Amino acid sequence: MIYLTIAVLVLILLVVITNIRIVPQSDAFVIERLGGYLTTWSVGLHVKTPLIDRVANRVSQKEQVLDFQPQPVITKDNVTMMIDTVIYFQITDPKLYTYGVENPIKAIENLSATTLRNIIGELELDGTLTSRDVINTRMRSILDEATGPWGIKVNRVEVKNIIPPESIQEAMEKQMRAERERRESILIAEGQKQSAILVAEGKKAAKILEAEAEKEAAIRKAEGEAEAILALQTATAEGLARVKAVQADEALIKLRSLEAFEKVGNGQAVKIIIPSDMQNMAGLVTAAAELLKP
Repeated sequence: MIYLTIAVLVLILLVVITNIRIVPQSDAFVIERLGGYLTTWSVGLHVKTPLIDRVANRVSQKEQVLDFQPQPVITKDNVTMMIDTVIYFQITDPKLYTYGVENPIKAIENLSATTLRNIIGELELDGTLTSRDVINTRMRSILDEATGPWGIKVNRVEVKNIIPPESIQEAMEKQMRAERERRESILIAEGQKQSAILVAEGKKAAKILEAEAEKEAAIRKAEGEAEAILALQTATAEGLARVKAVQADEALIKLRSLEAFEKVGNGQAVKIIIPSDMQNMAGLVTAAAELLKP
């Protein structure tokens, strides 16, 4: 009896242990009872009822990435190209994700392919190549609305590659090559233009400097000549002044000689002998006049 009780207790313990479930962070367990939805377990320790409860689905609520194969699409101007997209989504409702649609990932892939074809069908080739942001935004909006009943939230959609046909790629490469050559020619022409401008400006500056130098030399030469003339005139004036002073001294000597003769002549029986250099009275008068000038 004791062994039977122990065996029953061990069996019960084993059943309880085998029905204990630990839900990790960012996961959720969908629980069914007798085939119908019962509850959703979040993070923590849980125990399910043996035989009648079961874990129907284990759902990760982390953000997930779907990278699909390139899809063939046709533009508005009938150009066929290959486009592949990357979808970032997150499961927000494990119950809807479990019961909303069969194979949700496959459903998202098919929905993204049809949505992409519809969007590209409204754009021409050039618009497709330059409107990645528009395509991303429209696809995210449409997919998020469509996957809402499945418990899925589409966070972002990115167009990864747009692959035109080989003929279009060759034409684009030729166009790009021609554009690069055109820009290179423009750059070369601009360089030559700038070089010519710099050379002309250099010549202009050299001529200006040369003219300035000639002007400065002429000014210095004129100033030198003016100073020379001024010095010559000053020397001439000083010489004339000295000559005038010498003439005045000679006239004074002659006048004093006449006065002496006058005094001597006042005496009686005096004979006056006039030097030969004073016989010219006109010269004497002129000397006296020069002496009396102010």
